Amino acid sequence: MKIKRKKNKRPRDIDRKGIYILPNLFTSASLFSGFYAIIGSIQMEFKAAAIAIIVSAVFDCLDGRIARFTKTTSHFGTEYDSLSDLVAFGVAPAVLAFMWALSPFGRLGWLAACLYVICGALRLARFNVEKTSGDSAYFKGLPIPAAAICISSMVLFAGDVGIFSQIKDKLIIFMIYFLSFLMVSSLHYFSFKEFNIRNQKPFNVFVAIILICIVIAYKPSVLLFLFFIPYVFSGPIISIYHFHKKQFKAKGTADAVLQGACDEAKMQDSTDQENVR
Repeated sequence: MKIKRKKNKRPRDIDRKGIYILPNLFTSASLFSGFYAIIGSIQMEFKAAAIAIIVSAVFDCLDGRIARFTKTTSHFGTEYDSLSDLVAFGVAPAVLAFMWALSPFGRLGWLAACLYVICGALRLARFNVEKTSGDSAYFKGLPIPAAAICISSMVLFAGDVGIFSQIKDKLIIFMIYFLSFLMVSSLHYFSFKEFNIRNQKPFNVFVAIILICIVIAYKPSVLLFLFFIPYVFSGPIISIYHFHKKQFKAKGTADAVLQGACDEAKMQDSTDQENVR
């Protein structure tokens, strides 16, 4: 007697419903730019590779917003975006950093690059698991696109200014380990998700955005680095501020409870004295 084995039926939701083309095209463009950055790094075209990573970040920012604007978000798009981010903002910056300055360190250099990729993958996995919980105004840990832009803007800054030529290897290895720690940390970073361009904003906000774009356009290789460095260090500052705020609230609550207990004790003493009289 032959036993018929049940075949595992594969879900055919994607085959039946299809996928949304527009947001996934932007995700594919981000992935293409990240792969081009890897090829550019291998061919010693460091400036082109750094620019490609920044372009990939622009496409990555657009695909999510376009999906939300057109109401074409999907689980497939989310997973595809995460895989694209790992290549464009994990592998590509690590290869760029290794080929640019980490190769003289030998094993320590490629281990630093590998650690960056692993921490980036962990950051993306944690984001996918915890994205439905917590405060949407803040990211938990440094976003991997911000870490990638920090590395690529450093390469552009060093190539344009030339002040890091003697210490670029020591600086980049410190930056790689520092960014890896920040990505897997619990520090809070602004997500800018509450900044909705469809809503009306004060006139000064529009003027500030125009001025920032003009300043960056004047010397993008320098000012991108100077803009992203404060964002990288904003995480520890915000976390320290929230910690002291919680401590102040806890101290205020404890003082209020203690004051209430003292007042109650005084009222009890006065009541006892009246009873004695």
